[in-house]
Amino acid sequence: MTTSFIPPLRTLMGPGPSDVNPRILEALSRPTIGHLDPAFTDMMEETKALLQYAFQTSNRLTMPVSAPGSAGMETCFANLVEAGDKVIVCQNGVFGGRMKENVTRCGGTAVMVETEWGRAINLNATEDALKANPDANILAFVHAETSTGAQSDAKALCELARKYDCLTIVDAVTSLGGTPVLVDEWGIDAIYSGSQKCLSCTPGLSPVSFSDKATDKISNRKTPVQSWFLDLNLVMAYWNSEGPRSYHHTAPVNSLYALHEALLILKEEGLENSWARHQKNHEMLKAGLESMGIEFIVPEAERLPQLNAVAIPDGVNDAEVRSRLLHEFNLEIGAGLGPLAGKIWRIGLMGYASNTDNIKLCLNALGTVLNESGYNVDIEAALKAAG
Repeated sequence: MTTSFIPPLRTLMGPGPSDVNPRILEALSRPTIGHLDPAFTDMMEETKALLQYAFQTSNRLTMPVSAPGSAGMETCFANLVEAGDKVIVCQNGVFGGRMKENVTRCGGTAVMVETEWGRAINLNATEDALKANPDANILAFVHAETSTGAQSDAKALCELARKYDCLTIVDAVTSLGGTPVLVDEWGIDAIYSGSQKCLSCTPGLSPVSFSDKATDKISNRKTPVQSWFLDLNLVMAYWNSEGPRSYHHTAPVNSLYALHEALLILKEEGLENSWARHQKNHEMLKAGLESMGIEFIVPEAERLPQLNAVAIPDGVNDAEVRSRLLHEFNLEIGAGLGPLAGKIWRIGLMGYASNTDNIKLCLNALGTVLNESGYNVDIEAALKAAG
């Protein structure tokens, strides 16, 4: 007989989703009300203001898309790219490739700037592409590449875009809340993130923000946005409090309760404190892993503190280790993607999951499995190194 699904209790230290704060789970269970109820629309305005804080922006068009981060990506590209547009796309991992797919499906031409996986985007190569393509009007890049744990210099890339009169589209899915994201200071025109990473909310929402310059381009398109659901000319009327709020779609009411609570938790901690916590915990995990002889694949200056990509030791079976961690320790870590599949593990320290107890659990569990796999490590020394 089929019964209610009761999931196992896991510790999520992969590339996402991350552990969800109990306050957020409680928020999900609150009574559902209508998506045009005045009480709900008041909460929508608070959510917008909290998102502006998280993104460090005063952009009026700042809102959560009612779908996961991939829909946030598509929202940016579908609204800003028209047929015939040329877009410089920087790729240093899986998600830059998805940007290219979006450009192509919008009828644009993607000019690729390829950087070695595991490294920050090459600024010189990016400028060379901008020089060689003066008709390009958008520069797109991933700030925090989830597939490799590499963080690129968003500020410098945005400066290049302005120098060559391009708008910017930025993927901040893994960076928002865990490492500095300064939309106004850096001059980002369009940015998207996800609810399930450093915000520690449940999956299914994608915060986005657009500058006035980007909003003007959307409002003055030559052709309609190819997606009705993601057309911001329609959606912004639902999220706009300055005029009559019009129905667009049935918002995911309870999920938005959860996002509101997640953003409130971030505001209570303070952005700078959250960034510092992620960095401190990364350094603890790094010390423990390196004492085991496990090496990071990303140079230290280009490394994401919340997504730790490490090389799998020679002779160690990737899938077997991850399976044992999951089933014996209820601990999830991530596998490599693309050319890094079978070569790296991705260990997340995101949001609520970024804490010392999880670091100790990870070092102890991984050390135990490695020892039983014939790769000898000193677990006590690793824990001591981590502090």
